[in-house]
Amino acid sequence: MPDTSLSAFTLKDINGRNFPLAQFAGRPVVIANTASACGFTPQYAGLQQLWQDRRHDGLVVIGVPSNDFGGQEPGDHAAISTFCERNFGIDFPLTEKVHVTGDAAHPLFKWLGAEAGFLGRPRWNFYKYLIGRDGLMKDWFASPTAPGTGRFRRAVDRIISQ
Repeated sequence: MPDTSLSAFTLKDINGRNFPLAQFAGRPVVIANTASACGFTPQYAGLQQLWQDRRHDGLVVIGVPSNDFGGQEPGDHAAISTFCERNFGIDFPLTEKVHVTGDAAHPLFKWLGAEAGFLGRPRWNFYKYLIGRDGLMKDWFASPTAPGTGRFRRAVDRIISQ
């Protein structure tokens, strides 16, 4: 997929409607695979804060629920949406629950993993991928790097300013 960019992919949103990522062409994007019952679940708050702080700069934050790691996202789409709204006030886009690893991984995550390299393939919940305005993956962060850390925020600043 050497000529692939974010715009090539479509998911379903949390309500089951088509969610083409081409709608974000020209905008910086942060994509995180998420789960509601994980030790990293509090990172939802940091993702929401990032969305609130930087959406005026064109930044889009997208949460992609997955049950691939430890069965930590067992709920249906309605339960996931309710959990995120009630506990973290999430109003950034959420997609349907998808696989992010293995042969059944959504093509978006196969692409992200190929772009990030072996170490950048999701190995747990809350891997974060930064996509530049050109639709190409620029950086990635593993689960332990929270969205509020200086290192992560500086990387976001870079994709916004490009």
